[in-house]
Amino acid sequence: MRRRLSRPNRKPTRTLLGVATTMLAVLACTTVPAGPASAADAPYDVLVFSKTAGFRHDAIPVGIQTIQQLGAANSFTVTATEDANTFNTSNLAQYEAVVFLNTTGDVLNSTQQSAFESYIRGGKGYVGVHSAADTEYDWSFYGNLVGAYFSSHPAIQQANVKVTDRGHAATAHLPQTWTRTDEWYNFRTNPRSTAKVLATLDESSYSGGGMGADHPHVWCKTYEGGRSFYTGAGHTQASYSDSAFRAHLLGGIRYAAGRSKADCRPESGYSTLYNGSTTGWSQAGPGSFSNSDATLTSTGGMGLYWYNAKQFSSYSLKLDWRIPGDDNSGVFIGFPSSTDPQSAIDNGYEIQIDATDTSDRTTGSVYGFKSADLAARDAALNAPGEWNSYELLVEGERLRVYLNGVLVNDFTNTDPVRSLAGYIGIQNHGSGDDASFRNIRIKEIGGTDPNPPTNTTIQAEAFSAQSGVTVVSKASAVGGALMGYLDPGDWAAYNGQNLTGVTSLRARIASGGAGGTLQVRSGSQTGTVLGTATISNTGGWENYAEVSAALSGVPSGTQNLYLTVAGSGSGLYDVDEFTLLRTTPGGSGTGPIVGLAGKCLEIDGGATADGSQAQISTCTGSARQTWTVNGQTLRALGKCLDVNGAGTANGTKIQLWTCTGGAAQNWAPQSDGTLRNPSSGKCLDVSNNSSADGQNVHLWSCTSGAANQKWTLP
Repeated sequence: MRRRLSRPNRKPTRTLLGVATTMLAVLACTTVPAGPASAADAPYDVLVFSKTAGFRHDAIPVGIQTIQQLGAANSFTVTATEDANTFNTSNLAQYEAVVFLNTTGDVLNSTQQSAFESYIRGGKGYVGVHSAADTEYDWSFYGNLVGAYFSSHPAIQQANVKVTDRGHAATAHLPQTWTRTDEWYNFRTNPRSTAKVLATLDESSYSGGGMGADHPHVWCKTYEGGRSFYTGAGHTQASYSDSAFRAHLLGGIRYAAGRSKADCRPESGYSTLYNGSTTGWSQAGPGSFSNSDATLTSTGGMGLYWYNAKQFSSYSLKLDWRIPGDDNSGVFIGFPSSTDPQSAIDNGYEIQIDATDTSDRTTGSVYGFKSADLAARDAALNAPGEWNSYELLVEGERLRVYLNGVLVNDFTNTDPVRSLAGYIGIQNHGSGDDASFRNIRIKEIGGTDPNPPTNTTIQAEAFSAQSGVTVVSKASAVGGALMGYLDPGDWAAYNGQNLTGVTSLRARIASGGAGGTLQVRSGSQTGTVLGTATISNTGGWENYAEVSAALSGVPSGTQNLYLTVAGSGSGLYDVDEFTLLRTTPGGSGTGPIVGLAGKCLEIDGGATADGSQAQISTCTGSARQTWTVNGQTLRALGKCLDVNGAGTANGTKIQLWTCTGGAAQNWAPQSDGTLRNPSSGKCLDVSNNSSADGQNVHLWSCTSGAANQKWTLP
């Protein structure tokens, strides 16, 4: 017995080619293998669909051939077609996944769309390659399935792809920075709130990026019972002779077909404990971990590699792990500080990694205390040699274990001697028991939802449908365009928006006209009004202001959102972009507090003396702009945001001060986006409504809709 630690409708301007294409030279598959799966997959069938109603990529023939070659080497057959009539219920039933290979435009009629929707809802898979995102703009189900629609692209050039998740079959083989040449898409919206982003584009490495620091390029998601994988790569013919891209494509197909499991739930707000750097980690007991390619691999033992920089109580811990065969390891939580690995055995809990052991000592079990749900575990587990992911969700003394996104254990500690709070570590069990770990990250949750949706910013011109509105090119607009020439009765729809937790809407507008109101509705353009923003003349069509609307009765989940225009006359106002805001009063988080014109709340000069002035400035991510929401206090530089002298007069200074727990340091986020000091009943305000760097903030009477009183918390 082993004792163990164990922009809308704006398509790219291109010359349209005929459907008939000359087949290029056959790729020499033997010289650029993608690499088979670690274990042979059960055979399955894949449909490759490459119909185009817009620009036609000359890489389609080699793309089809590549997928056929991948199938021949990896247990799946391939049917390639451009006949939309194949999208009927009986025919689709034979395929585990459908690949939309560089499709463009409207390629399916309503009957065919319905059949495909049923197919996905039946638990099947979708793979979108490159211009699959330039397809079916008026079909909301497809837009939600693919995750984001194409907006624009620069010229083909080399760029760096930052691979942020290396536990998925499509990205596990890739380096953290994947440098390659392709056509790089900008998207109308960021899919991060509804999908797991696996890789992003480093816009500093090429010219023409349009999404900023967070530019998703590859992602996966589950949608209405089915699985979806999308890659922005695959424009060029050369892509399909690149072994890394071929393996990337194979991994996406295997995931969509259900042959490789992955946690594709949206993720945000995690802090890295290990992703190549071992700062804060130390070895307890014999053996060690090697550190190469941002991967920790066990050697010898029995020992424990533990993160000694901090203890954790309520949190979500995520990591990726891999064992090559019948090996043994585990993740330990809730143990005290010690250089003796036996302390973790005696005082903490091990979440086991060893699929061959007894039920209370197998993968997903709390070792020696509670077995995993073996049926759920077996359905979620990848074969030896492949990466798996764990989420260990600790809320007080309750632990839930998720394997590749599937709940496999729900355990509550009742032992007064032990606790789930403490340090965390990974086990090196002994010689021959090999285990590797990647991307260890944590989110302290304080009893709140560990994966809350983030605020969502949408370009107003990126609508799904509209009546009466016009897309106007304007250099001063975010993204170079906005929604303009708005008259009473005009409307725009934004399909597939996650409205869970949304409490208000903030919009960037300009008006040289009469102004009016902007109504927020759900379901349809005549649906229930959730809230209304009042818009006044801003002094000209190049003068922008922010308006807000508190929302109520907002339905949860994925919904179709509508903006409708009301007022008198014509040419009332323009809408550049809008943000769906989610606030969590009394919550916790660390990051910037963003206010007027996207500027960040900071302490002047980063000073730490009591009385240092609070102001706004361009966001830099510096310590003086990094705030932690702790109950009703806002903390930076080790001190609290404070109302000078607990004053109540308009214009009272807002400053940094030693935390006292007093009323002058309490801030309550409101549903309209304001931050209110409950003692005075007044709001955090940017003085003079000026967005200049270094503009002071002060206390002022709360004014509904005032942009200089709207704040977004981390």
